[in-house]
Amino acid sequence: MQAIYAKAKQIRIAVFDVDGVLTDGTLYLAGGGEEIKAFNSLDGHGMKMLRESGVELAIITGRTSRSVELRAKNLGIELLFQGVADKALAFSGLLQARSIEPAAVAYMGDDVVDLPVLMRCGLSLTVPDAPLFVKQHADYVTRAKGGHGAAREACELIMHAQGTLGPALEAYLK
Repeated sequence: MQAIYAKAKQIRIAVFDVDGVLTDGTLYLAGGGEEIKAFNSLDGHGMKMLRESGVELAIITGRTSRSVELRAKNLGIELLFQGVADKALAFSGLLQARSIEPAAVAYMGDDVVDLPVLMRCGLSLTVPDAPLFVKQHADYVTRAKGGHGAAREACELIMHAQGTLGPALEAYLK
C-alpha cells in the first residue's frame, strides 16, 4: 500500500471514466433515444472534496450524454472529453493542455478500452466488477463497486496520501 500512497501523493489531476466507474454501468435509454444515467451522491461529494483539496478533475468517456455534461458542470469539472474513441489520444491531449507529466495523473477506468490510459498514468485505479485482465493492470482495485462509492474511495485514497483528507473531514465537525 505504501507504493500506492507514494504514487497518489504526486497526483494533480484525477481522471474518471463514466460507465462502470461513476455509474454502475447500466445504460438507460428513453423512448426518444435519450440516455439516462444514475450517479452516486457520495461519489460526487468525494470528487468535490478532492477538487477543493487542489486536485483538478477530468472525465474521459467513450459515450456522449447530456446527463454526463450536466454532472460534470455540477461537480465543477471543466475537462470533459465525451465520445472519445481513442482514450490514449484524449489523455495525451489533456497532458499537453495542462503541461503535466503522466505521473501526476490518476485514471480510474473499468474496461479494456481504458487500459491504454491505465498503463500510462501515474496512478491507475479500477473497480471490483472490472474484468480480471483490467484488474491485473491496475495499481488499486476499490472495494466499492462502480456507481456505488468507488470514485469516493479513490478520491479519499488520494487525499489521504496527500494529507488533505483529515483536514477536509475535520471541517465538518465544526
